[in-house]
Amino acid sequence: MMRAGKFVLIVGLVVLTAACQRFSGNRNYAAPLPATPTTPVGTGTLDPLDPNAPPPGTTLTDPNAAPTDLASNPVAAPSDAKEVGRTDLLGGWKLSSSGDSCMAFMTLTTWSGGYRANTRGCATPALSGISAWDLNGNQVVLKDGSGAIVAQLYSSSPGQFNGQTSSGSAISLFR
Repeated sequence: MMRAGKFVLIVGLVVLTAACQRFSGNRNYAAPLPATPTTPVGTGTLDPLDPNAPPPGTTLTDPNAAPTDLASNPVAAPSDAKEVGRTDLLGGWKLSSSGDSCMAFMTLTTWSGGYRANTRGCATPALSGISAWDLNGNQVVLKDGSGAIVAQLYSSSPGQFNGQTSSGSAISLFR
């Protein structure tokens, strides 16, 4: 019985102390931040984030090459093309095409035309413009921000995808 009494006394003191600090007016809270002035939102077209980016819908890696319409003329699957699932593509990849080597990152965040992707360190506008990926059967499709197909690839071995860009160049995605 004595223990229960001590426990009730201690709990009562803690509650009383907390209540006194809370209502004493001597608060140790941070002062509120002043309101941030804002300007009205305007309308109009925005400049691209990358000043070297091609106009929307342009997916050429070679300025002298004629574009290939990969949407209506897809790259034929090689006979040794492997089945691929969405989780097989997640994470960081090395990307190589027409002498350009950079990194590609794939997520399962939904994005227009598939899932979110981005690249780092790509010199060519088409590769730096990759912003989405999707699967079409066992084919991996890389797309730009406007939804135009940049490249189509197939898995030839675990951790390796090979295919063709819209300009007809060979492209590889590997770990």
